Amino acid sequence: MEKIWLKSYQKGVPEEIEVQDDATLVELIETSCDKYSALDAFECMGGKLSYAQLDAQSKALASYFLEECQLKKGDRVAAMMPNILPYPVALFATLRAGLTMVNVNPLYTPRELEHQLKDSGAKVLIVVENFAHVYETVKDKVPVEKVLLTTLGDGLNPLKKLLVNSVVRHVKKMVPAYNLPQASPLGCAVKKGYKLPYHPHKVTPEDVAFLQYTGGTTGVSKGAVLTHKNLCSNVEQAYQWIKDVVKVGQDKVITALPLYHIFALTANCLTFIRLGAKNILITNPRDIPGFIKELKKHPFTIFTGVNTLFNALLNHENFKQLDFSHLRAVLGGGMAVQSDVAKRWQQVTGMPIHQAYGLTETSPAACINPLGSSKFNGSIGLPISSTEIEIRDDNNKSLPVGEIGELCIRGPQVMKGYWQRPEATAEVLDDAGWLRTGDIAKMDDKGYVYIVDRKKDMILVSGFNVFPNEIEDVLASHPEIVEAAVVGVADSKSGEQVKAFVVKSNPNLDPQTIISFCREHLTGYKVPKIIEFRDELPKTNVGKVLRRALKEPPAS
Repeated sequence: MEKIWLKSYQKGVPEEIEVQDDATLVELIETSCDKYSALDAFECMGGKLSYAQLDAQSKALASYFLEECQLKKGDRVAAMMPNILPYPVALFATLRAGLTMVNVNPLYTPRELEHQLKDSGAKVLIVVENFAHVYETVKDKVPVEKVLLTTLGDGLNPLKKLLVNSVVRHVKKMVPAYNLPQASPLGCAVKKGYKLPYHPHKVTPEDVAFLQYTGGTTGVSKGAVLTHKNLCSNVEQAYQWIKDVVKVGQDKVITALPLYHIFALTANCLTFIRLGAKNILITNPRDIPGFIKELKKHPFTIFTGVNTLFNALLNHENFKQLDFSHLRAVLGGGMAVQSDVAKRWQQVTGMPIHQAYGLTETSPAACINPLGSSKFNGSIGLPISSTEIEIRDDNNKSLPVGEIGELCIRGPQVMKGYWQRPEATAEVLDDAGWLRTGDIAKMDDKGYVYIVDRKKDMILVSGFNVFPNEIEDVLASHPEIVEAAVVGVADSKSGEQVKAFVVKSNPNLDPQTIISFCREHLTGYKVPKIIEFRDELPKTNVGKVLRRALKEPPAS
């Protein structure tokens, strides 16, 4: 079999990473908090959290989990919040206590939240008050035993906290009414934890650090089992790639992508915590004017994002007025970076976007373009240290350079499998540790990998996986829809958008009614943006809908 190794193509980067046999994220966190105690670890809305404060607060919350909540080793803690200062405290407390973190998209609908809390078996939920009403609707159907509430203003100084929370609650009315009398404020839990003993469970590299939910390469949302070893390996792999452009203890990293997403979680948070950097948390990156105002305050050195974010910034005139003189690296992932966007970005900032590739199942990094390159080449880069890449055909045979097939990956960052789903695991992960990604790719003679298409019908909206089956199930539940099929269509802003083909029983049913119905059951990025009515859907001779035919232009 033809195996492509990094060292063959990237001089100066080690073929193998070295991760100590007993390395865990707990060790990484505690070492960094001690080494960089005087530095700021996170900043958000003007509030700052130093490494020393992060150490103390996460240790206290860990004590609360263990003593007050009586959580056992490996119990799951779910966190449902955007990029705010309480998130890293909750994250590091969970890991330090010997528990497993379950990241939850705060924009989930009740149906989606219920599935994830049930599937993970989370015993504790930490949720920002803006979304507490969503949890209230499912609280009697899930195994959560303790709810901790936080606010967007938590972590700020008292006056700023009061101002932010007052505006959010009373001016912008962003906190719908809820009734959770048994819930406790997260801040009170931390305060109580300071008075409790700290006896964390012993953590080993093979212990589960995260159940990171994803659609995988096909099907419903599943929890990718990521161990401490998986994440420590990927942090070390990322470090080996970026070590020549970072400055320990000096970097300021713009974190606009949500930390509950695997890209920002590993690339921004864990990797740069190891390096003593400061993460500038952007709570609402969709507010482009506000985002740009925040960028103006910081001499940022590292920037990560997805194509839609880069494009939105470039389309705002004020972005061009920023000072980019400190910028040393820009990393694009989550979805394909469009060549036009990359070209304009380099013209404005003077810095190229270095495209990377990964999956939730690979912790996530698997390929990255060399940071020393000065141009955007359209590839997802080279396999990173200790990572094998193969392009395989439908018979699972390795293909030679230049031929197109399914991208397969093996390395220490590859997940252990899907949580409690052995059949789904066996579909993508073989006994030799090779992960079938479901992405169709090719490799050139220098080892650069190029994504051609996706094997399955997955739709990628702004870096988030969207699966037609889920949306079709929701559409089918509408009483006036006979059948429906969903495909992805190209979109200049989000990469792809969701289009639904609908056969209706009521001739008066209109697209807006369908879209409104979907919004009640689906997160925003999953909601169809285009509705097309059909008298019938194309099908195979056994009755399976031909999505491929729906993507083709109608015959004239």
